[in-house]
Amino acid sequence: MRTDRPAVVTQGPSRRSSVRRLLWNGAEVAVTLGLVVLLLVVHQLWWTNRQARAGADRQVEALERQWGEASAGSDGSVDHTEPAAGAVESSGTPSDDPSVTPDDHRAKPAPPPQPNWDQAYAVLGIPRLGLRAPVAQGISKANVLNHGYVGHYPGTAQPGGAGNFALAGHRNTHGEPFRYINRLRRGDTLTVRTKTASYTYVVDKTLAQTSAGDGGVIDPVPRSRVVAGAGYGEPGYYITLTTCTPEFTSKYRLIVWGKLSKMSPR
Repeated sequence: MRTDRPAVVTQGPSRRSSVRRLLWNGAEVAVTLGLVVLLLVVHQLWWTNRQARAGADRQVEALERQWGEASAGSDGSVDHTEPAAGAVESSGTPSDDPSVTPDDHRAKPAPPPQPNWDQAYAVLGIPRLGLRAPVAQGISKANVLNHGYVGHYPGTAQPGGAGNFALAGHRNTHGEPFRYINRLRRGDTLTVRTKTASYTYVVDKTLAQTSAGDGGVIDPVPRSRVVAGAGYGEPGYYITLTTCTPEFTSKYRLIVWGKLSKMSPR
């Protein structure tokens, strides 16, 4: 008598092959995603810096050509001599007395023309950091800061003007001109050159950390609304540098303040 037996199908090897293919495909996806992330990091940390720095350097050179002068050296400074506190330079520098204005001095440069929006119109030099960067009107990331420029806060004073000449710059990526402003110390010089004049400010105070919304630091009389006692209480001729902190974040702001010590017509 014939007995039909059902065929036996072994599925073990087929299942193992499917698992292997699944793991292999997953590994390929993970490697691909890793390479994409790595390329994005390289783009942000290296390529954007290279592009922005090169563009900013070209802009500084273009401004200097427009002003009919050769490059003034790696730091862009005009005069490194630090005057005595409260002294009035022969070039018409206001003293620390807030009641004194540029109109009280005979020799003073003409005020710079109002710059066009997003236009580079000045050069900021920080000798301690070996930095020269173009200063443009406005703080737009797309049109100013991401090009490696330093941005001038609209509504604040212009270079050499009474009040607060307030600036912003990236600390990381896109040229990062303010990467190391945390290294600035009291007495360091900051120079600002325009078509009509050169201005020297002296670093006076720093604020290591404050809220991103602390608008008091760029007021005409700069004073933090968050950190008690940080800032000033009298009118004067100030410069303010602002950037993000800690590095690679935008949670807080780092502030450097300085006072005008000398201005010279060009």
